[in-house]
Amino acid sequence: MAEVPNQNPSVGRILHYTSYGTPGGEYSKECRAAVVTETHGSDASGEIVSLAVLNPGGMFFAQRCAQGDQLHGEHPPGAYGGTWHWPERV
Repeated sequence: MAEVPNQNPSVGRILHYTSYGTPGGEYSKECRAAVVTETHGSDASGEIVSLAVLNPGGMFFAQRCAQGDQLHGEHPPGAYGGTWHWPERV
């Protein structure tokens, strides 16, 4: 998991949410912009947050999302659907 030094998620911050994709592969995992709506502390995987996820077709709310790895090209083993990560620097 990529660490961003000296940053903690807080209400109103922008993060990336990794979508689940579909079991049949019609839709793959994707990074989506998300706004932190609530923080819940941390566990072994990192910070736990609730998010308002912004999709091209609408918005949904994901509660108690764990921190995961960034999603780049091929899906690394740690890029699990339903997790968040810091936006990549471009």
